Amino acid sequence: MTPNKVRLDRLVQLTDLPNIGPAMAADLQSLGILRPDDLRHRDPYALYEQLCEQTGQRHDPCVIDVFISVVRFMAGEPAQAWWAYTAERKQTLASRSARENHD
Repeated sequence: MTPNKVRLDRLVQLTDLPNIGPAMAADLQSLGILRPDDLRHRDPYALYEQLCEQTGQRHDPCVIDVFISVVRFMAGEPAQAWWAYTAERKQTLASRSARENHD
C-alpha cells in the first residue's frame, strides 16, 4: 500500500479508507459505522466483539487488525497495512487473557 494513497481530507465512503473493501465496509455498516468519521474515538476490540456478537460467529482475529488500522488512521496516524497491527493485537489479547485468568 502506498502511504499517500489515502488521505483524510478525501474520505467520502468507507471503502475510501485503507484496508477496507466492500465486505469489510458492509461489516462496519452493520455496526452503525456509516462514514469514516464514525470511526473516530472507537475501540477496535469492542467493534470486533460487537461484530462477533451481532453475527453469532467468531470472526478471524485479523479483523481486529483492520479495525485498529482504520481507527488509528482516523485519529491521524499514517495509513498502514492491516498486518502492521498483528503483533500489537496478539500482545493485547494475550495481556487481557492473562488478566482475566488471574482474576
